[in-house]
Amino acid sequence: MIYYVYEKGLEAFVDEVKALEVLSEDLQIIEMDAFLAQPPEVLTHLIVSGSLVVIKRVIPIALESDITLGIIPTPDQKNLIRTFALPSKPEEAAALALEPAEDRIDLLYCNGEIVLQEAVIGEAPPLDQFESTVGQKSWRDRLGLFWQTLSRVKQLKHTKMKITVANGNEMKLSAVGVVGIEYNNSTFASKLIASELSAMDGKSTVVILSPQSILQYVGYLFKSLVSHLAPSKLPASVGFIRSSLVDIEPERALKIVIDSQEAGESPASLETKQAVLRLKVGEKFWERNSREKNTKESIKVDHLPSDEERISYLSEGIPLFSHASREQYAALFTNLREEGRLSSTFLTLLILSTLIATFGLFINSSSVIIGAMLLAPLMQPIISLSMGVLRHDSALLGSGAKTIAVGVLAVLLTAALTALLTPIERLTPEMAGRLSPTILDLFIAIVSGIAAAYVKTNEKILGSLAGVAIAVALVPPIAVSGIGLGWGDWHMFYSAFLLFVTNLVGIVLAAALTFTVLGYSPLHLAKKGVMIWVMIVAVVSIPLYSSFRQMKEDIEVQRTLTHLTFNVGSHEVTLDNVKILHHGDEEKVECEVISTGILSAEEKRRLKDAILKSIDKQAAVIVSYRYRL
Repeated sequence: MIYYVYEKGLEAFVDEVKALEVLSEDLQIIEMDAFLAQPPEVLTHLIVSGSLVVIKRVIPIALESDITLGIIPTPDQKNLIRTFALPSKPEEAAALALEPAEDRIDLLYCNGEIVLQEAVIGEAPPLDQFESTVGQKSWRDRLGLFWQTLSRVKQLKHTKMKITVANGNEMKLSAVGVVGIEYNNSTFASKLIASELSAMDGKSTVVILSPQSILQYVGYLFKSLVSHLAPSKLPASVGFIRSSLVDIEPERALKIVIDSQEAGESPASLETKQAVLRLKVGEKFWERNSREKNTKESIKVDHLPSDEERISYLSEGIPLFSHASREQYAALFTNLREEGRLSSTFLTLLILSTLIATFGLFINSSSVIIGAMLLAPLMQPIISLSMGVLRHDSALLGSGAKTIAVGVLAVLLTAALTALLTPIERLTPEMAGRLSPTILDLFIAIVSGIAAAYVKTNEKILGSLAGVAIAVALVPPIAVSGIGLGWGDWHMFYSAFLLFVTNLVGIVLAAALTFTVLGYSPLHLAKKGVMIWVMIVAVVSIPLYSSFRQMKEDIEVQRTLTHLTFNVGSHEVTLDNVKILHHGDEEKVECEVISTGILSAEEKRRLKDAILKSIDKQAAVIVSYRYRL
């Protein structure tokens, strides 16, 4: 005997179903309460329409009688339709529900209650949301949902949990929430671990949300709710466990929600019964859910916080930046303390690199200068200094500052002595290139500082530090400054030393901020040191911005004068290869003059007046002549 059971209040929907030609004449249609009050003695097939609560009330009857169960969903049960790939049209749904189920699927229980869609312990947005409902929203609505979900971050609290699986293996970790699922139901949780889901292997999957920083969480939220980009790998804030039994014991009581209905508080026990329910599902259900019966458990939680320090730190609230573990912190500090110390090895390498850089500057060889950059160890104490600034570590601050000061003095004296002993006093392009630092050099130093700090925290890419050293060039500007000292040229000394100071303050500030983002110091501790160096950078930026404006003006002058043609009398001249030179307060305009003949003294005066009038400033004009034949 086939019975069609429906929930009270769905009479109008059932009347529509009755009128369908696909229903057989011997189908018994009965309201749920009446059916439960007097269950039939003979039952061969059961069909149900109603809420998830009603469906879960008839499932035990289907299990006990070992009969096929079919579901005719109402049009508004979109998540149910999506979970079991049921047709949305009543006629097609009824035809499918009447067919006997050939396969048996697993059934998930949470604390003894059937779970058809998901069981949520704690808070786990957006893992507990259905992608299908989000996908129907406009871009603006999805963005609104993103901000709405993000606003809940402050309410999310990490809780220490003990999770035990079927084989007795115990894990202790910190998380804000857990989502238990059995089928690929198009929730964001199932989307992340779709390849792990099977409807016949006797195992369910719990997806664990454990964001270690707001920035980390924001990235995953944006991808999920706004961009529709499917993560190519499991996000850093998410882990999962796949087992037939998962016991979850949080340190504090967490709310349990089963299929959108509150179901008490933790602890929670998620148990899967293998291949017990003969539920008729759509073909697409099997496209999303494997039939394979894999007996192995899968656990991927190693990247989630499990040490007591981080668990305690996260229990107070999710920080803006991640928090480095004790092991990471200890390893980095040991390294930085060693590198920040003044040693004979440091001084030897620094003096050798200075000699190479100084000779490279004299012979105007960029490759030789690059070699000196690679050899110079000056970046190491600067990074140590930045960590001392960040953590207010007086030992690290003192050793880093002392090593830098002694190192700079050694470079200056070595370069100055070399300049005195070298019988050449010629400003090469490589030297001149380090005499006009601008705000752009500060930006280079900041980016280099970020790169240097990031490289120091990751042993796998330590080799990239050499590239950072080349990019920021610490020793060459000090060497140029030392050459200026040896020549008695104070403008050269000041300009080149300003470039080094720019590199120094930019690296220290950027490295300190990067270490903060990577979790090596809480914000309240980092704030004072960072603010002091922000002010130092601001002071250094004043002459740099002035130089930047001067560079812009020089470019405008070059653009104005290049290829400019004058008639200075009996000859026509064209300007080419225009250069603007600054030395102290003196400004020079150097250019080539292409003329139709030799200029007279009066024509030269007219040419000078025309050049100065074009640029509207006073400057020395130096020209070389080329004649058009």
